[in-house]
Amino acid sequence: MKNKKIWMGIGAVVIVALVIWMCSGGKKEETVEFETAKAERQDIHTTITATGTIEPVTSVTVGTQVSGIVSKLYVDYNSVVKKGQVIAELDKTNLMSELNRAKADLTSAESTLAYETSNFKRYQTLFDKGLVSANDYESAKLSYEKARQTAASSRENVQKAQTNLGYATITSPIDGVVLSKSVEEGQTVAASFNTPELFNIAQDLTDMRVIADIDEADIGGVKEGQRVTFTVDAFPDDKFEGQVTQVRQEATTTSNVVTYEVVISAPNKDLKLKPGLTANVTIYTLEKNGVLAVPAKALRFTPNEALLKDGQQIEDLEVPMKVWTLEGNTFKAHKVEIGTTNGMLTEIVSGISEGTDVLVDFKISGGEMEQAGQQAQNPFMPRPRNNRNQQGGQQQKK
Repeated sequence: MKNKKIWMGIGAVVIVALVIWMCSGGKKEETVEFETAKAERQDIHTTITATGTIEPVTSVTVGTQVSGIVSKLYVDYNSVVKKGQVIAELDKTNLMSELNRAKADLTSAESTLAYETSNFKRYQTLFDKGLVSANDYESAKLSYEKARQTAASSRENVQKAQTNLGYATITSPIDGVVLSKSVEEGQTVAASFNTPELFNIAQDLTDMRVIADIDEADIGGVKEGQRVTFTVDAFPDDKFEGQVTQVRQEATTTSNVVTYEVVISAPNKDLKLKPGLTANVTIYTLEKNGVLAVPAKALRFTPNEALLKDGQQIEDLEVPMKVWTLEGNTFKAHKVEIGTTNGMLTEIVSGISEGTDVLVDFKISGGEMEQAGQQAQNPFMPRPRNNRNQQGGQQQKK
């Protein structure tokens, strides 16, 4: 009997504890932790990334205006050349023949002109004395004019032949370095329609540039003078610097993607950058250093009455831009004027002072709200009956 009474007592205690637990809903105590951040001086940058190709600022393609066989090459890849230096010669045999033929034609034309000039003067004298008819005079004059024009044409042909002969000697138009060579000795080049490319010469490899393709969605923020950094795969640990020197207006469409070319300076004193390298470009479209700033999400934070503890209260303001501080038991709104933002940080022009702790987020632990959050992450867990209202409250609190 004594043991029975003891077990009955234990059972009564368990039942009372169970009733108390059920009445309380079996809930853990709900706690709310608030995350803060200081308003402090920071650098706000906005950037655009793209890829581009490194090339010399000035490069010249050297060709030939006459056809012939390449008889001599005096330079090769990476040869340093001076302006006016002979870099190649074409075979001159045919060109010399054309010049000699043009000179012979000129000699013949000049002889004919001398004869027709004397003949015209004689007929002019006789015509003035009335000894020849007007028809004979006009015929002599016409022959003289034809001879004069033929002689002039022959002189032009000689000049052209001499010029073509000069074109057979190919010189460098600039001081620079030979980047490419497209011919070899003995190769025939034909200049009938297009000028054949023989060499490509870069003027100064210490002064390079990057031609970057910028997407149409980003081109509006790119301006001349903006700072640029870029890297190349050949030197992954090095960061090169330059600036935007030109934003070209012509659009290029590739696979329905519209891009614009942006020219970026690329000083290359140590000659690490080589023509044709791919550059991974970062353009700083906005740079503000040392401005008072807070995390951008501080401007989206709003305290919710459902999160208040006993004694806590909210002092709100009907203003478009505000941040919140927790001063004792009071959530206080502060009207602020904002400036630049990059999505992560927002400049504060006025409204709070440096060092102010502003509220940016909160975290709920314990209670049904935490349980609901855990169940939302697991679709196989049952949800509480008032889950919809709780989720709406959470969205409002965020």
